[in-house]
Amino acid sequence: MKMSHILAVLLALAATLPAAERPNILVIVADDLGYGELGCYGGKDIPTPNIDALAASGTRFTSGYVTAPFCAASRAALLTGRYQTRFGFEFNPIGAKNAAPDIGLPANEKTIADRLREAGYATGLVGKWHLGGTAPFHPQRRGFDEFFGFLHEGHFYVPPPWTGVTTWLRRKTLPDGGKGRWTSPDGRTVWSTHLNTNEHEYDTDNPLLRSSQPVDEKANLTDAFTREACDFIGRHRAQPWFLYLPYNAVHSPMQGADAYMQKFAHIEDIHRRIFAAMLAQLDDSVGIVLAKLRETGQEENTLVFFVSDNGGPTKELTSSNAPLRGGKGELWEGGIRVPFIVSWRGKVPAKQVIDVPVTSMDVTATALDVAQIADSPARSESKKNADKNVRTTLDGARLLPRLTGQTTAAPHDTLYWRVGKKNALRHGDWKLIRDGGAWQLFNFAADIGETTDLAAKEPARVAELSALWNHWNAEQIEPLWK
Repeated sequence: MKMSHILAVLLALAATLPAAERPNILVIVADDLGYGELGCYGGKDIPTPNIDALAASGTRFTSGYVTAPFCAASRAALLTGRYQTRFGFEFNPIGAKNAAPDIGLPANEKTIADRLREAGYATGLVGKWHLGGTAPFHPQRRGFDEFFGFLHEGHFYVPPPWTGVTTWLRRKTLPDGGKGRWTSPDGRTVWSTHLNTNEHEYDTDNPLLRSSQPVDEKANLTDAFTREACDFIGRHRAQPWFLYLPYNAVHSPMQGADAYMQKFAHIEDIHRRIFAAMLAQLDDSVGIVLAKLRETGQEENTLVFFVSDNGGPTKELTSSNAPLRGGKGELWEGGIRVPFIVSWRGKVPAKQVIDVPVTSMDVTATALDVAQIADSPARSESKKNADKNVRTTLDGARLLPRLTGQTTAAPHDTLYWRVGKKNALRHGDWKLIRDGGAWQLFNFAADIGETTDLAAKEPARVAELSALWNHWNAEQIEPLWK
């Protein structure tokens, strides 16, 4: 029997299982949330009771990773369960690149939504896409039955004239021609030149969409995405469903809603106060979505993931990645180690903390496992990389055996990263990293902050680990764009 026939039989069998035996799957993604901000990860000054409660109801991983230190490439791996460098999605499209006809998640890569929909799941995406802004890459051509959100890398949270929020904008020059900060007379707008750049044109050619039709949304986007997520959960309660809920909070542009700004009036720095307002609003939204699961009797039949797409950009948002080094855009731990929470009441033990390395690619692998869907080829080819021996199965691992104590083994021996000349590897407690120069070596057993380079003392280990990275790198393809 051909492999395609076997796969069809397996999918048909999965689709005939009772709905109660195939859990709903909810994947919540925060945008640019630093490792050290949540209360359950050591954050002190911004209460996050709802996300903390989600962690307490299940498992909190302290070595949870994403595959890239920025938005789009990280999401490409999460949704396919494969290193994005296997199919050329190595760099982050921003601005006008989002509308380039050849930039997006390659059409011959299967998403988690493709696979779950083939097995009878209702599939929905509410929030940020950032995996291609033209017709071939639209979410509803990538396995999602429903889509409410935007296609590019960011979006203002409320429409002009930004009523009901305080807005912080990056600018190269203040109104008086100088540098520093400027606040409008009504206190609603703050300009800052500290990054010497202007705020991105997030909304240009990037409307909020329902399916493919523009929406005139008046609500704050964090609230709107929460509303739409709850609606999806309520409408599909009679069938297994998959909801991908990638909020754009706490990504810039920074806009703090009035009620939350008042809550954090004690924070003197307006920059930090806006960030606190945005994070608290996100936390409340997570709480509302989880309450919808309880209200509709779906809490015990829903596997919930919560992750960030990368580490926080500290100078831009004030975000904390403590106790880690670096942040967004870097392969230091602060750029790639993220909050990573898994909850499934009655199936995953509560108040569990696990320190073995896991990766966002495990989300797809675990979802397919609990939905009883066999891994299948997800072939990626291009003329540019036709000579590469491209792996066609998942790089993610099934987490349920580790979560439930069936095994104490780590899901991965080694994790890898490549962003141009920035390269890294984690193998056990060892981290190998370089940024266009020589390899540096760190040991997390004594140095989670990557402060002491051990490469000179451990040349044999550097040689061993760099050989692992080179072997993995030989399987990757050239980036399809830069």
